[in-house]
Amino acid sequence: MPNDTTHARQISVAADEMIAMTDPITDAMLRRPSPCAEMDLAALLGHVDGLSQAFAAAARKDFGPLTSTPPDPAHSELAPDWPDALRRHVRDLADAWNTPEAWDGMTQAGGVEAPAEVMGTIALSELVLHGWDVARAIGIDYALPEEILQVVFDFHHPPGPQSERDGMFGPVVAVPDDARLIDRLAGLTGRDPFWPHGTLEE
Repeated sequence: MPNDTTHARQISVAADEMIAMTDPITDAMLRRPSPCAEMDLAALLGHVDGLSQAFAAAARKDFGPLTSTPPDPAHSELAPDWPDALRRHVRDLADAWNTPEAWDGMTQAGGVEAPAEVMGTIALSELVLHGWDVARAIGIDYALPEEILQVVFDFHHPPGPQSERDGMFGPVVAVPDDARLIDRLAGLTGRDPFWPHGTLEE
């Protein structure tokens, strides 16, 4: 598992990419479908906003409703000032994990307790995977360094039984071994790498 410095840097890069992707999103685009079943783009962004707050609290060991409540992605809602709020919370997530103390001991998110270093990797995974979802929904390229994609791929590979993945990921989508790493990661986490998407001009 990468060391804490590497983890923190990777989370920051993934957070920067997520924040950058919010710039072209207009209110008219929020009802677009997303690769996540039962979530349009608005619900997806609301989920990202919520998980950002929860994982920031997990990094700080600030236990309470934010860390003890399981997520309900299908019912996530965006605040009226969502662009500023989302960017602020995603940046706060990255900042919270950018301290040595964040990676020590045990912590909690979504009502689940785990070693902090594992929870930090989950935070990275959430940013990376949902960053892909947002990119597909708005029709832009999703370009993260392969070293980050590899960390998330290795974290989820090999996939466990589907009974253990339900509620997190759909069934694995078969992708050729020689496909791009981002496509293999999408398939590994139950996403269709070729999920249709719109364009920014729609």
